[in-house]
This record gives sequence, C-alpha cells and structure tokens, in this order.
Amino acid sequence: MKYKLLLHTALLIIFVAFTANAGDNPRKLNKTLSDTSSFTNIGNIGLTITNFGQFGNGLSKLSQENHPPSCEYPLGSGIEHLFAGGLWVGGFIKNDSISNTKYGPFVTTGAVDASSLSSTRGGGFEYTNDKGSTIIQRSSINESPVFKPDAVSHQDYVMDYNDTNLTTKNKTTIVDHNPLGIGVHEECYAWNFPFADFFVIKNIWIKNITNKYLDSVYVGLYSDAVVRNTKVTSTTNSAFFSHGGLGYDDSLKISYCYDVDGDVGFTDSYIGFLFLGSYPKLPAKFVQVNGSNTDTLTSTSYVAWQWGNTSVQNFFAPDNDVKRYPKMQGYFQYPVRFKDINPDQLRTPSNRSELITHGYFKSINPGDSINVVFAILCGKKTGNDPASLDTKAQRATLYNNADWALRAYYGNDRNRNDTVDVGEDIFGDGKIHHYVLPAPPAIPIMKVVPENNKCTIYWDKRAESSIDPISGKKDFAGYKVYRTQSGFDLSDNQSVLNSLVVLSQYDSAGSTGFNTGFKSIEQNPPITFPNDPNKYYYKVEVPNLLNGWQYLFTVTSFDKGDPDNSLDPLESSLLANINRVFPGTPAVEDANTSIGVYPNPYYAHAIWDGSAERLRKIYFYNLPASCEITIYTLAGDIVKRINHDQSKNGSNTRWFEQYAGGSNKQIFSGGEHAWDLVTDNDQAIATGLYLFTVKNSANGQIKTGKFLIIK
Repeated sequence: MKYKLLLHTALLIIFVAFTANAGDNPRKLNKTLSDTSSFTNIGNIGLTITNFGQFGNGLSKLSQENHPPSCEYPLGSGIEHLFAGGLWVGGFIKNDSISNTKYGPFVTTGAVDASSLSSTRGGGFEYTNDKGSTIIQRSSINESPVFKPDAVSHQDYVMDYNDTNLTTKNKTTIVDHNPLGIGVHEECYAWNFPFADFFVIKNIWIKNITNKYLDSVYVGLYSDAVVRNTKVTSTTNSAFFSHGGLGYDDSLKISYCYDVDGDVGFTDSYIGFLFLGSYPKLPAKFVQVNGSNTDTLTSTSYVAWQWGNTSVQNFFAPDNDVKRYPKMQGYFQYPVRFKDINPDQLRTPSNRSELITHGYFKSINPGDSINVVFAILCGKKTGNDPASLDTKAQRATLYNNADWALRAYYGNDRNRNDTVDVGEDIFGDGKIHHYVLPAPPAIPIMKVVPENNKCTIYWDKRAESSIDPISGKKDFAGYKVYRTQSGFDLSDNQSVLNSLVVLSQYDSAGSTGFNTGFKSIEQNPPITFPNDPNKYYYKVEVPNLLNGWQYLFTVTSFDKGDPDNSLDPLESSLLANINRVFPGTPAVEDANTSIGVYPNPYYAHAIWDGSAERLRKIYFYNLPASCEITIYTLAGDIVKRINHDQSKNGSNTRWFEQYAGGSNKQIFSGGEHAWDLVTDNDQAIATGLYLFTVKNSANGQIKTGKFLIIK
C-alpha cells in the first residue's frame, strides 16, 4: 500500500461509567465494565466504537482536554451528531429445525434510551466480552505502526463480544436480559480519502453459538442521535437534545437526523445510518402470517419513537423485548409502518430515537452465521434553505456521501448487480471484492519549518510512482499546496476543510492541470534534516506571515482521473498531513539580541483572543532554546514562572485546546512562548505594567523587559 498515516494514537478508555451530563439532564450511561473503546480519526469523522455493541460515548468526556468524540463531524469542529447508539439483534429460539414451538421474542441491545437503564425499567447494555478481550487496530497503510496485510481500510477496528452472560465482569446483573445465544464479530472501516472520509462501515457477523436454533432474526442499529455544536451550546440540560428532526429514505435505505432549530448557523450537518448489504442476501419483501393476520414486510425497515416515553401513540418507546421486536419488524405501532407516518411528524423538533433494521433471517442453525453491513455517515446540508424544510435537495451531499459508502461496499461490482461483469474482474479471479475504492496517489510526506514572518514547506516525491488499484495505471498528475488565512481560527464553528485555500499547484506534463512542471520548486540534491530519514525533493517558501498567528498547511497529490470508470481526478486527503504552524522568531543565544513581548501593550478582547478570560495569550519572543521566564509586578512580587524549551512553549494553555487542536499538535519556531495571562495562583492578572526576566539555562545570562496590560 502507498499511503502515509496521520493517526493519532488511538485512545483506549476504561469505561467504568459514562456520565453524560450534569444538572437537570437525566442522561447517564451506566455500563460498569472493564471494556475498551476507541474512535476513528483517520478521516474527517470521529466515531467512538466499543467492544460491547455500543457506538458513541454519551458525550461524557466533553469537559476533558483532548476528549474523545462521540460522533464529531468535521473532526475538531465540536459539532457532535450522536449521544449513543447500539447493535440490536432480535428473534426467537426453538429447540430444533422443524419444531413449531418457539420461545421469545428476545432482543439483545447494545444501547437503549437512557431512561431504560434503571432496574425498574429493563435492560439496556446487554453485550459482554471474554476476559482480556480488547479492540484490535490495523491499517492498510504501509507506514502505519499498525500496518497489517489483511487490513481492509486505512483504519480498521476489530472486536468480538457476545450476549450469553447474565452479569457484567464485576458480577453486576444485566437487568431483564434474555440471551439469544449469539457471538458477534465486528469490524469497523474508515478511510482518509477526501471522497470517503465521512463514513465508517460496520461489518457485523452474528453467529449462533448455542445448540438451539434461531428463528426470524433481525439485525439493526439503534441510535439516539443529536446534532448540536458543543462549543456553542452546553450539554448540561435536557433541552440540548430536543431540537432533532428525523427522516428515512426507503429507496436508499438510509435513516438520518439533523438539527432543526437548535444551533442555527453552527450546525448544518446530517448524520445518516445506511444499510449496505447482507449475507445471505434477503428479498426486498416478505409475506408474514401471524395467526389470522397477513402482512407484507420490507427486509429493511425504519421506526422512530419519542425518547423515554412509553405512552405516545405510534411513537412509544419500547422498554422490553416483547415491545422491541415489533419495532425491529418495522411497526411504529401495529399495523402502522413508516409508509403510514406523516413525514412532518418526524421533522418537528423533538427528542427521539430511531432504529434501522434488516431481516428477517428465517433460521440460523447452531454454529452458523449471518453477515449484515451498515455505514454511519455524515454530510453537510446543501444550500441555504432553513433546516426545518429537510428537502431532498438539502440532502444532496448526504446522498452523495452515502453513494460513496455503497461504492466502498460493492468494490469491483461497480454496477451493483452481484455479478462480476466484463471489466469488473480487476483481480483476475472472477470474484466480487468488497471494500475496494479507487485511490488517489500516495500522500506526500511533508515538513513545515516556521521562521520569522514566514514558513517553508518541504515534501517528497513518493506519490509519483503510485498505481491506482482500480485502473492499474500509474496516473500521478501533480501536487497542490494549501494554507489557511490568518484569523481563520477565530470561530467556534471551525471547518478545516472549508478554511483551506490553494496556495499553489504544480502539474506534470500531460495532466489535466496547468502543466507547469516541478522545476521551479525541485531540490537537487534533495534536502535532509537531522534525525529525519526522509528526503525532501520540493520546497516552497510562504512569506509575509504574522508571527504568533496560526496557519495550517498541507500538500496533496492528485491523479489524471479515470474516464473508463467515469471518475474525475482524485486527490489525496487534505487532512492526513495537516501541519498547524505558528511563525515566530527562532531560538536566539546571542547576548546582544533583545527579548520582547507582543502584543505590547496588550488590550483585552484583542482579535486573536477567545471570548473567555482563559482564552487570552501573549508571546515572549527571541528566547533562548532553554530558559526560565519570571514575571513580576512593579512591587517585585512574582506573578508567574515559566520554563521554556522546544517542547514547553505554552501550547498547553486553553487557547490552543479550543482553537488549535489541543496541546502538542502545533509547530513552533523555537524562540517564542505563549502565556495565557494567568498567575501561578490561578488568577487572571490585572491591568498594569509588568516586568520580566529571562534566564538562559545554558549559560545563566539574564535579560530583562517589560510589558503593559490594559483591560
């Protein structure tokens, strides 16, 4: 494989308890287990996944620095799309393959409405796993530390769990749990391609691990979706969850949720739950006979209900297996199905849960398995019409993104007819290969060096030897260099993708671009850096930058397109090697160079500040590589002591967490240090003139200066 991984080390979290919110919000996820979770971060969607049938994390970690997302899109924006969701499997148990005696129905749930968690309201988190079981991570990217030849995507998560236990690992009883006797093998796939970085595929195998037979089995995804901007609106009251609109498109087999009227101007996304396929493949419709009742059921169904409310007609929340199973069959309330529901009822802002299911699988014999595949995806609302309209035109991007998820699922079966037709046998074995996507050239390895009022960008040429897995052609065309403008980060509604603009483009001869060639930027011999094994063949300087301001740079590669497969030119991920850079002065050891502060004087509510007291910052510049900064009042009282070196540069302050991706994710010039104007006693400093000293750790030399704060 040919792609460079930008993979933050996946966060393994011990889930002792998920506490979603405080105050008057009643939501709480009380699963007490030593289970593991992680989250996707290879693309532009951050989805928490677990090895106990749940996805999403209840928005439980928002107060923590570098908190894991529940289902955040775009990644880093603060726009969450999910409280929690879970795998549901429902069916009957019978003693043998021909007996008419069935026991049930039983429904095993990975998550339910939070109000159902109390001991008086039934079960909820009913999957457990074996001792020592954990989530396995693997990647198809050669450079990844978790590269595995059998990886499916750029970021795979593989896990196993089951529903056979009646207690958790700490012997807590799982209330009202009636096991079907199933083992679950789940694999989640995510990519960093810009045309595929908005979905996560959940590939689920359900195995009958008992000596009984399973009858009329349904598999579904339950979701308590909520689309709100957590940087704008607090989750600490129940009103946060009361602005959702829902919908279902039967032709595409996708359910979705969006923010009708909650954070207008800050949430313009849909979250969708898409059925992709199953094995064995089921007919589109079934005829079911229940006593004297005959009904035609669709194999993929959708229902929704009022969250936690068990008494609302057609929208009642099911709180036991007998009520949940008809929901899995597609009954809002027998005989009412989705086709009988007025769509305006779902568009009305409220707090609802929804369920998309596939079934029924008539029988699963002991030891046999079925396979069901879903995708969880996000997409921006198209156009400027009010969200409350929820028109098909507004869902255009969501539907386009869903089509890419379907492309990934069908792989080389491009016309999706379950047959390898002429031109589709790309591997020469006559088989359908799922999860095969066209690929842009390899992501360039890049390096950005910040300097005084400028940055210099370097990258390698590995992309030029890339071969597309669908066409089999070496189709590299060129590079694009992107940057953000100064001040792009001064918003609680950041979108990195929307903020990046093309700085320059370089094309090879015969490409679809400008055919500029690479002579103006090529380095011969290539440039190398200490402790860096890479060779950098290209160099671009970016002058006239503002010191202390944040800039994002990235370099992508693109190909010539594939007319034979009706594909436009493909470009590598813009997010995979994003560099967050702060231009500034380099480290200075010269005894004659003055040390200073900017802005000086500092005026409160400066344009580069955030809205809160702790979101302020000033910079010390022309610092030695290692030093101690001491700040005094005019009376000589010490206000703050700061240790500075290459790794301690002030990026652990609140401003960087809020607007710059968290601590240790930025590149500084080495001679500057940010300070948030908070004292060693954790108090904001007052208006006044302050003195400071800087002691060079290498030679003990001391320099002095002063700055003025005006609030």
